[in-house]
Amino acid sequence: MTFDRSIKIAPSILSADFANFGAEIRAIEAEGADWVHVDVMDGHFVPNLTFGPPAVKAFRPHVKTFMDVHLMIAPVDPYIEAYVEAGADLISAHVEAGPHIHRTLQAIRAQGVKAGVVINPGTPVEAVADVLDICDLVLLMTVNPGFGGQKFISSGVAKTRKLRSMIGDRPIHIQIDGGVTTDTAPLLAAAGADVLVAGSAVFKGGSVDESRVYGENIRAIRAAAEAARG
Repeated sequence: MTFDRSIKIAPSILSADFANFGAEIRAIEAEGADWVHVDVMDGHFVPNLTFGPPAVKAFRPHVKTFMDVHLMIAPVDPYIEAYVEAGADLISAHVEAGPHIHRTLQAIRAQGVKAGVVINPGTPVEAVADVLDICDLVLLMTVNPGFGGQKFISSGVAKTRKLRSMIGDRPIHIQIDGGVTTDTAPLLAAAGADVLVAGSAVFKGGSVDESRVYGENIRAIRAAAEAARG
């Protein structure tokens, strides 16, 4: 996959119909999703429990674009291989999840997939300065991780701008997760973000049978973000 900074919309299937994941994934891709974002939670690092490797493996045949697996788990390292085998194209791990984020990113890349590092709202962007050269993506959380549908934390815009300056011309995506809507997407895109994770903002009002709504939501977020870039 060649690197570019065009706006990419990555619907979070945490907001999909849990009884119908295959059809939901096919629907969002047919309606314009660029990536499929999978939020993995362990009930320990974050207060919720979601998808183990068998679930991700079940999603994989339905994903034709790019499967982005966000590990909100601690520890991370013992599970990297299982999520790679399940079909992740990119695995992202939290800088807060353990003492050895450099080692974790090395381990992800050693498995032949792309590596992302994640920063919680209370963590400064400087925390990833020394690992930028071994990651493909930095994910800024603009809500506290663990639940969908939370209110956007506005300090994420300034953090995005600062991170964009730190990255310079390195081929690193800036991904935003949390409270992305047609109102917040322009602020984030103007600040330098290029991958926008959206859960409820994509899935609201739609269903597999009414998937055109997903398309309308995806196009609205993309248009708002692209317009802010001028």
